[in-house]
Amino acid sequence: MTLKKKPVHIIGVPLDLGASRRGTDAGPSALRVAGLSAAITKLGYEVIVESDIPVPAMETRQAESRRARFKGEILEVCTNLATVTRDTMVAGQIPLVVGGDHSIAMGTVSGVAAHFREQDHDIGLIWFDAHGDMNLPGTSPSGNIHGMPLAHLLGHGDQDLANILGQHPAVKPENVVLVGIREIDDNERDIIRNSGVTAFTMRDIDELGMAHVCRETLKIVNSDTAGFHISFDVDGCDPEVMPGSGTLVPGGVSFREAHQLLENCADSGRMTSMEVVELNPFLDQANVSAERAVALVQSAFGSSIL
Repeated sequence: MTLKKKPVHIIGVPLDLGASRRGTDAGPSALRVAGLSAAITKLGYEVIVESDIPVPAMETRQAESRRARFKGEILEVCTNLATVTRDTMVAGQIPLVVGGDHSIAMGTVSGVAAHFREQDHDIGLIWFDAHGDMNLPGTSPSGNIHGMPLAHLLGHGDQDLANILGQHPAVKPENVVLVGIREIDDNERDIIRNSGVTAFTMRDIDELGMAHVCRETLKIVNSDTAGFHISFDVDGCDPEVMPGSGTLVPGGVSFREAHQLLENCADSGRMTSMEVVELNPFLDQANVSAERAVALVQSAFGSSIL
C-alpha cells in the first residue's frame, strides 16, 4: 500500500477539552499558518479538501466528572471525527488530522480501524509521545482524557470511549508501538507493562539508536496488518525542538531522530494515515514548533534530502 498520488483530506480538530492547559484548540490554525497544505502539495499530493470538526468551547461547559473530564463532549467530537476519517478512507483519500489535544486519537484511530475492519484487516499504530497515554478514569491523577486515549483504543477504561464506531478494541496490543516515552504516572506504568504493547523509551533510543528502533517498530506495526497509523504528539520531541506544547518533558527525541523515524515510515509505503497533536501556539516561539511539525509531516509523506 502506498500513499503516493492519493488525495489528502486535512481534518482540523480544535479541541482542548482533554487537557488542563488551554491552547491546543489553536493548533490546527497554527499548522495551517505554517503552510501545511502547501507543504503537502509540494510533494505531489492534491489536498482535495480541508475541513474542521465542530468542537464546543470549554468556557461554555462544566466538567461533570472528575474521573473523565468533559467525557460527553469529547465522545461526541471523537465520534464525529471517526465517521469523517472512515468516510475519507472509503473515498480513497488520506486523512491528515491536525489537533487539538491527544484525546482526538480515539476518533482518528477508530475511524481508520473501522474502514479496514470492513475488509477484515487490522491496523498497526505508532504512538510517538513523551507520555504513555494509558491512564484510566479510575487511575488518572488529573481526570484529563488526553492522558487516556491509547488505553481506550486498546479496549480498556470507559466503555463509551472504548467503543467508538463499535471498534473494541480499535487496535491489537501486539501491533502497537510507543516511541519516545519518558514520563509515566505510577499506576500507568503497570498498565503499560501488562498491556502487551511494545514501548521504546528514551533510554532505549539512547542505547539502541533510532535506526534500530525504526526497524523494530515497522516490523511490529506491519505484522499481519493493512498498514499503520501514526499518532504524532509534538511533545515526543525535545522541548528545544518543540517549545510549543503544554506537556513538555526534557530529554526527548531530537529533530533529526524524529525525521529519521518518519522518513523510515514513508519508505515502508505502509502508512495509512497520520495525526499531529498537542501543539499549543500560545506557548510557542514565533510559530517555530508549527513550522517544524510541518517539516516532519513532509518526511512522513515522503520528502527526502536527495
